[in-house]
Formats: sequence, C-alpha cells, structure tokens
Amino acid sequence: MVEYYYKTRWGLLPTSFIRLFKKNHFPVLKREIELGHIQRVTAEAPRSHGTEDGRWDYTPFTIVWKNAAAPTSRSRKQSSGRLFPDQETFKREEQRRFEILAAHWDLPIVSVDLTRP
Repeated sequence: MVEYYYKTRWGLLPTSFIRLFKKNHFPVLKREIELGHIQRVTAEAPRSHGTEDGRWDYTPFTIVWKNAAAPTSRSRKQSSGRLFPDQETFKREEQRRFEILAAHWDLPIVSVDLTRP
C-alpha cells in the first residue's frame, strides 16, 4: 500500500491538478485495476486548512498494489500508450500536472493489526 501526497503551488488551484489527474492518470490506474495489478485506489482532500508546513491538497491518494513489484511494472507505460494514442498531448499534460505541484511524496505503508498481542 502506498500513499501519494500532493501539495500545489500557491496561486495554482488544486482543482487544476485534480482535473489533469482524472483526465490522464486515473484511466491508467483504472486499467491497472482491470489487469489485477491494483486492488484499490482512493483519494482524500482536506475540508479545511492547516499550517503551511503541513499543508497538502490531495492526500492520501492511496493505492493498494497487488505486490511490491507492481508499481514499477512495464504494463503501466503500456497502458498509457494504449489509452492515450496522442502521446505528445498526454506527456505535455502530465508535465503540467507536476508543474502545478510545490511538493509530492510517496509513502509506502503497512497495515498494523491492533487486535494481535
């Protein structure tokens, strides 16, 4: 399970990031679900705001992968090529999605069973 954190630059709306995410990246993730490489994808956004140090706009995007090797598999690149034949536009929009960000980090996590001694 990996949590992906995104913080947008001041003056750029988080909605610009999520619009591009939904258009270009989410279809790739949905395809990975269909192929069985991803079990689940969820996203959260804050209802209010916190300090600038701890500010985030979309987090966690939590992806539950089939296994530890799945996030780096070649099928992800193959899926984007099939889903988006206009690769120039796809790459330009993906670059723009990351230009909107002030910070991005990935945090692999493990579940803790609180019922076990």
